[in-house]
Amino acid sequence: MTGVTDSGFLGTGWAFPVGPDPDHPEQGMRLADGMEAIRQSIWLILGTAPGERVMRPDFGCAIHDAVFDTNDASTAGRVGRSVREALARWEPRIDVLDVYAVPDPEDRHRLLIEINYRVRSNNSRFNLVYPFYAV
Repeated sequence: MTGVTDSGFLGTGWAFPVGPDPDHPEQGMRLADGMEAIRQSIWLILGTAPGERVMRPDFGCAIHDAVFDTNDASTAGRVGRSVREALARWEPRIDVLDVYAVPDPEDRHRLLIEINYRVRSNNSRFNLVYPFYAV
């Protein structure tokens, strides 16, 4: 769908991290829309621990419960399930196709979480790799 914007369904909102837009000072804040809004939303969901937001304590992803767990296949499995559950609950614009969490061969304290997803409005497929640091 080249040249067609999905911002009506996918939404437009403040970009993350929140900050002023140096290119468009009349708008005030930087904005994200379409596929970028979804990518940023996924990062926000995964980067927020449940209980962290005062007005929405259930928002986020339970991967943060694994911060001090051993970086092994068991932890990777739990993290993968947590990611899948959080995205199914908090990001209605996508269908999660696969989630793979594997220990990073270059850093024994990091899990690499690969998320393959499809945008519901146009069936476009994307993947995102989220680094998760465990002890």
